[in-house]
Amino acid sequence: MICGIDEAGRGPLAGPVCAAAVALPADFPQGCLGDSKKLSPSRREKARVLISEGALGWGIGWASVTEIDTLNILQASLLAMKRAFEAMLLQWPGGLELDEAVIDGKQVPSLPIPCRGLVKADSLIPEVMAASILAKTARDQLMNYYAQLYPEYGYANHKGYPTKEHRENIARYGPSPIQRNSFTVKPAHTGTEEPPYLFS
Repeated sequence: MICGIDEAGRGPLAGPVCAAAVALPADFPQGCLGDSKKLSPSRREKARVLISEGALGWGIGWASVTEIDTLNILQASLLAMKRAFEAMLLQWPGGLELDEAVIDGKQVPSLPIPCRGLVKADSLIPEVMAASILAKTARDQLMNYYAQLYPEYGYANHKGYPTKEHRENIARYGPSPIQRNSFTVKPAHTGTEEPPYLFS
């Protein structure tokens, strides 16, 4: 039995990074799964319900903006993955006998079971697809909440990613309380200059 682990939110300029860990039964309806970034919001939500109700085990983990700024985004992502795995085990203590964890990407967190990193695992491995969906929907829900707290930043539209709208709002209002201060925000492209890198 494997556990799939994936994160959502490595690229944004604001908000925490979220990770999920999922173990699925052999008879799980895999037709609802896919790379979360390629699914429509309605399909992601339907899949989220099926995963949360039908998985053998699942957990969500977070790393805060402060942890991202302190550790760097890679280490914060790995920390969120470890917390997701631990959250999954807390819900099912002693009930999951896992052989390995498969992580989307090359870097893997420190876990008490063997870990294997696989690029594009969120398009190949059902358990990682499911983790991708849970992480994405959980983070989107949180960013929608932040959109109500800080409406001037438009978080409901871009979820903190470095869109032109987001960078313009940062320039207009300054950094928000959930800004990742370790990320350098480049000016929004006006069409008259060379396109900038979005962040460094």
